[in-house]
Amino acid sequence: MITVNAGNITKGMYLIFKDKPHLVTKTEFMSPGKGSAVMRVKYRSIENGAALEFTYKTNEQVEVADVEKREMEFLYRSGDDLFFMNSKTFDQAEVPMSLIEDQVGYLIPNLKCWVLWYKDKAIGVGLPPNVVLKVIESPNDVAGNRINAPKKTVKLETGAEAMVPIFIKTGEKVLIDTTSGEYLGRVK
Repeated sequence: MITVNAGNITKGMYLIFKDKPHLVTKTEFMSPGKGSAVMRVKYRSIENGAALEFTYKTNEQVEVADVEKREMEFLYRSGDDLFFMNSKTFDQAEVPMSLIEDQVGYLIPNLKCWVLWYKDKAIGVGLPPNVVLKVIESPNDVAGNRINAPKKTVKLETGAEAMVPIFIKTGEKVLIDTTSGEYLGRVK
């Protein structure tokens, strides 16, 4: 059993809370004038997605969930499920789309991802920091709209939308940040 000091809890950690694994979605360190410092932690349940909040004293010990990372390749999407394959063993895994939330628009076939496992059950997917996607729909730029680095919304090959500079045209490839959805650059 690995434990961490509550004062060292960070966003993205998987911890055991009430005997079940939870993802830390937000932390807030508070040091009141009187009394000891506390760490306010917001959790998301891995089992049902429920949001919880708990306050620890910074010197308390919290159990870390034994989460295993496996590099897998995204294959395809079928309904509300995503299918990944381990490129070494060729084992396939079915992962609910709800674990990726708003990042599903950055999944393209053969994309290498990190699937997170807890007791042989997929609990999350880590995407690479950025992906190259093709622009499939781009409105024409408007003449005269050139002040303050103007941007326009384009549709990408996965169906996701992104704000890009107005010089980007249909058919071009762009580099997109998977965490924020921001345009990072044009790819040749």
